[in-house]
Amino acid sequence: MTMLRRSPGRRVSLATRNVTGVGSIRRRCLSLLHLGWSGLGCLSLLALGLGGCMAGMPTPMAGLDRQLEQAGNSRAPALSGRWLALIAGRGGRDQVLLVDVERGLPVPLPGLNRPDAQPMSVAVNREGNRLAVVRQLDGRTELVLYRRELMALEPIAMQPSGVPRRISLSGDGRQLAVEVSRGGIWQIDLIDIP
Repeated sequence: MTMLRRSPGRRVSLATRNVTGVGSIRRRCLSLLHLGWSGLGCLSLLALGLGGCMAGMPTPMAGLDRQLEQAGNSRAPALSGRWLALIAGRGGRDQVLLVDVERGLPVPLPGLNRPDAQPMSVAVNREGNRLAVVRQLDGRTELVLYRRELMALEPIAMQPSGVPRRISLSGDGRQLAVEVSRGGIWQIDLIDIP
């Protein structure tokens, strides 16, 4: 990108440099105005520069965002492949949701969301068939694995025992990273899942 730069003995010289951002474009326009260029030319340069900056900007998925808003208070998102797992709450009850991002539809999770369980963290693999969940149940915090194709929930024991807090599941669903508290010290456990 070409940029104007002050040089000794001359008022302004042109130099080539890779510059991005609104501030650098604004400085170029001000320099061009100082040289007598029209304001319209500077506005065109500013618009072109902003267009180039905005081309690679992330954009919200408005339709899916609206659906997630309707799910209620949401937190703890985990995204893997086309699957978004999160914890959503309505009426004082939190539950794990799984959303197929490509279709924009929630997926049923029979047997996972108990009315007496409070989910705290969730992770999903890239196939969307395994979800790891940290939840509170009967006054204790536990780690469970939900296999969607079997509609089965199985506990994962912490060895040595500890209190799990956050989790991350590998893309293939075969390894789990768990943040665990043991005696007031936070540690990370890696667990192989058959």
